[in-house]
Amino acid sequence: MELVATLTGMLGCDVSSQSARRVSGGSINSCTRFDTSNGAIFVKHGAVESLPMFAAEAAGLAELTLANAARIPKVLAVGAPAGNAVLVLEWIDLAAQASERSAAKLGERLALQHRVTQPQFGWHRDNTIGSTPQSNRLTADWVEFFREQRLLPQLALAKQQGARAELIDRGHTLCEHLKDFLRGHAPQPALLHGDLWGGNWGADANDRAVLFDPAVYFGDREADLAMTQLFGGFGAPFYAAYQAAWPLDAGAAARVPLYNLYHVLNHFNLFGGGYQRQALEMIQRLLATTGH
Repeated sequence: MELVATLTGMLGCDVSSQSARRVSGGSINSCTRFDTSNGAIFVKHGAVESLPMFAAEAAGLAELTLANAARIPKVLAVGAPAGNAVLVLEWIDLAAQASERSAAKLGERLALQHRVTQPQFGWHRDNTIGSTPQSNRLTADWVEFFREQRLLPQLALAKQQGARAELIDRGHTLCEHLKDFLRGHAPQPALLHGDLWGGNWGADANDRAVLFDPAVYFGDREADLAMTQLFGGFGAPFYAAYQAAWPLDAGAAARVPLYNLYHVLNHFNLFGGGYQRQALEMIQRLLATTGH
């Protein structure tokens, strides 16, 4: 098995081909669990074109690890020595369903992670959100960063995907008036997970919160919290613990749809369907609040 041989060479330990088990998380690339002489591993693998994505994910996991907040899987190897891209992480057994206690721990630890800051918004490298390229060019102004490197690239992709002219036009109008919508809001650059929906966290055997599959950058901490509400929410214990550790600024609830618009546009660009209608409705509501 070529993949096993590749892993053996990269890790310098025995990898059992008989132990191979496909696991969830492979909507873009394949994911497999293996047993090795040094313990179980999680392997994300795909075509060589996936290597930049894997390298950026490994760098993001390393960045989150430095925050010493939630538990982050250890990166064991990343590369494409045999012409196929591979990202190898430690295997962490996750609970079938996270408890209220672990959700509260996640809220507390996420607030700690968000305390990590730097002078500008963005990151030292670009990465991806799903399979979509995500630019992280360092920018001093949050409004400029969110407009130029989040909303406008997604609108450009949506136009290429054949989105309705109304969506594109109204989206550009929103971008033109973004400063009006965010007036008086001056967030500090916070270390964000960047893709914080319910499928990208879990709890280990000690009930410790585990984060994975990040799209790291430094941005408004409210952007991470907003995405937790996009697909059903993380539950009252999570939000209560975060608020207790670091209360959100006034007006945070009004900014939730703005920050989630980025992800809804990205879902349209990746999957199509009803996300176009959802994005347009969000834009119309946002513009209505500013009189445009």
